[in-house]
Amino acid sequence: MIWDSELIGKYDLSGPRYTSYPTAPQFDANISKIALIDKMLVPSDAPLSLYFHIPFCAHLCYYCACNKIVTKQYEKGIEYVELLGEEMRLRSLMLDHTRKVTQLHFGGGTPTFLTEDLINALFNNIKQHFTLVNNGTQDYSIEIDPREINYSKLKLLTEMGINRISVGVQDFDPIVQKAIHRVQPFKMVKNLMDHARELGIKSVNFDLIYGLPYQSLAGFQDTLDKVIQLSPERISLFNYAHLPERFLAQKRILDESLPIATTKLDLLRMSIEYLMNAGYEYIGMDHFAKPYDSLAQAQKQGSLQRNFQGYTTHADTDLVAFGVSAISDLNGVYIQNHTDLTLYRNSIEKGQLAIAKGYISNRDDKIRHHVIMSLIAQFELNTEIIEKEFKIRFFDYFSQEVDNLTSMIEDGMLEINHNGMQTIIKVTERGRLLIRCICMVFDKYLNGAIKYSKVI
Repeated sequence: MIWDSELIGKYDLSGPRYTSYPTAPQFDANISKIALIDKMLVPSDAPLSLYFHIPFCAHLCYYCACNKIVTKQYEKGIEYVELLGEEMRLRSLMLDHTRKVTQLHFGGGTPTFLTEDLINALFNNIKQHFTLVNNGTQDYSIEIDPREINYSKLKLLTEMGINRISVGVQDFDPIVQKAIHRVQPFKMVKNLMDHARELGIKSVNFDLIYGLPYQSLAGFQDTLDKVIQLSPERISLFNYAHLPERFLAQKRILDESLPIATTKLDLLRMSIEYLMNAGYEYIGMDHFAKPYDSLAQAQKQGSLQRNFQGYTTHADTDLVAFGVSAISDLNGVYIQNHTDLTLYRNSIEKGQLAIAKGYISNRDDKIRHHVIMSLIAQFELNTEIIEKEFKIRFFDYFSQEVDNLTSMIEDGMLEINHNGMQTIIKVTERGRLLIRCICMVFDKYLNGAIKYSKVI
């Protein structure tokens, strides 16, 4: 990947992260729930990816923009797990029980907020309604706050089939940790890693954030040194989006404490160079992986995709999601649950699905989805595949979009290569960091009134 400061300045845009297409702002609260349920009932033999949103956190992290409920009352998990069990019962009535769950993810909030008894109860419910696998081929993961885990709980999770963990590190600098209200010493994270390796967890992701208060190049370099020492298989390096008008907790982060724009870019550049020199490959969209990791392998094989959990190696699955704010994706049918716990509870207690909004993709949406996901996951697009699948002439269908790519081609961000019957649109090393800008060309729903995060 090539860093070009002038090019980055030219394409200093805001835009979607494309965990779906169409993206979440297009989801409609007025859509017919019957129409969505009809789509849920369409028979399929595709394997399943299950997602469970656990909204509770014992600590308030000031930077966080997730859907969460901050509480020290751990007993709140009891009712919530019961609600998840009932939601699973309702959804399982619409699914073939022989469909195997090849992917499973617990996100939050803080999933490890749940006690061991509740984790047992939750897994027992999942096993009752779905067909889990536990033979080493599964991709079962959980997000972990190092302050909310111990050896016993981690051991229980591995016994339940969890073989991937994602650890919220953010930054090891004590000054930064104090400013974001997330104090977790290096030793705490190292102990977690030691326990994970001892228990046979072979895939670990670290979440890091650049642009946090009081971050400096020297301080973040020290964080990167510690990360490389711990050697996780994957690293997600996110840009902190300071939006205190939307996320009240961010009001506790003073504007004057944030690194200036040039420092923020320097932090990103240093991080990319550091990680790639340490042997990590740039997967795209802030993600890095070791060459032998399944993400890097899937990208080489052309099977990498994106969904609401980020990059995924399971593009062939239907994503069925449970809990507050969770979003399901059934082959372009998006169904989002209520984001408010009271509304979610009221629906489930009435024996109803907690549907708040949704979207049913049309043919054009599916064509654009294929284009955008190919570019953002593989950094290239074979137009012949699109033409055969959708019976279109690519350069006629996207004539305006191709014209709009001209300046990006001139700037060396991508190439259009013709080889016989095939035409490949290929993102160059110079354009990879700005892949969101390229994808935005094919997004017909972009709306300047919607505030997205910066692409860099």
